[in-house]
Amino acid sequence: MPLSKIVNGASLKPRSGASPKQIVLLLHGFGSSGTDMISLAPHWQDTLPDALFLAPHAPQRCGMMAAGYQWWELSGLAPSALAAGAASAAPAIDAFIDRKLKQYGLTEEDLALVGFSQGTMMALHIGLRRPRAVAAVVGYSGMLTGTTELAGKELAKPPVLLVHGTADPVVPIAALHLAESELERLGVNVTSHVSYGVAHSVDPVGLRLGRDFVAEAFAGPT
Repeated sequence: MPLSKIVNGASLKPRSGASPKQIVLLLHGFGSSGTDMISLAPHWQDTLPDALFLAPHAPQRCGMMAAGYQWWELSGLAPSALAAGAASAAPAIDAFIDRKLKQYGLTEEDLALVGFSQGTMMALHIGLRRPRAVAAVVGYSGMLTGTTELAGKELAKPPVLLVHGTADPVVPIAALHLAESELERLGVNVTSHVSYGVAHSVDPVGLRLGRDFVAEAFAGPT
């Protein structure tokens, strides 16, 4: 199968007006789009004035939601299917990342991956497998997939923040606890936050936590 290429989406230039010093890559959920996901960026710009926010559309149109996109066809939540789906979608995102880092003269240390739902699966998948660790991974309302293949391998271990609502009817809150324990087993520094009463969405507290987590990661050791 030929590599699907990410060619479009939404973006928000650095508020400072300067050339980007960081990139925040926003990966949308199943049936959504970069246009939806870029709505997170204005809440983060004051704290990250030199960051370029990129929210690409996934390469595939979503058959179930004609106006949306999918990283892969989500037919079920079986672990093997999720792992295979994430693996199939990863090359397009990796190629997009490589292109953008080269374009702006940046490295993985200047890159944060932020995902929602299926986008979180992709952010975690990519973040653990890049040759060099990205600055941070933030995952909202998602899952961790495909870690059995990573046993005994040298991993990139970026700091990870997971945020999930207790009232999520799409991806159960148990997915957060499973991901957290598995990431810890892999030696990844993971932080989690449970949003009580929140459904399959991101609340203001989750937005703030994600923003501050990314800003701290970009700032580096103090």
